[in-house]
Amino acid sequence: MEDFWFNAIYSVAPTLGVGLIFWFIMRAIIRSDRTERKAYARIEAEERAKEAATVSEHR
Repeated sequence: MEDFWFNAIYSVAPTLGVGLIFWFIMRAIIRSDRTERKAYARIEAEERAKEAATVSEHR
């Protein structure tokens, strides 16, 4: 019976390992995309504010 549990764990471990690796990679991709979108929105807002200030100065 002891051999059964060892074999059961040994056979499931690679699947769990690959699943965890996949999960970490997908989590990193989603987080980096979210961070990139925030940074892009901040830069875009700064540029719009600069443009609005430039337009209001010329009036």
